[in-house]
Amino acid sequence: MTKRSPFRYFKTSPEIIRLAVMLYVRFPLSLRSVEDLLHERGIDFSHETVRFWWNRFGPMLLPRSGETG
Repeated sequence: MTKRSPFRYFKTSPEIIRLAVMLYVRFPLSLRSVEDLLHERGIDFSHETVRFWWNRFGPMLLPRSGETG
């Protein structure tokens, strides 16, 4: 049995979703700041989309506490 991609129903590439989530997590930025940074790079999504991605993919993309790596 193959493991299905959690991004399979999204039209946006997984790389863009990962970038948006990691910008929000890694740096002390607001959702609107992440929206502005993506817009400067030619990627247009609302801050609400970034919030949705964070809620859905944030826990999956971030290492759990106690794990090293």
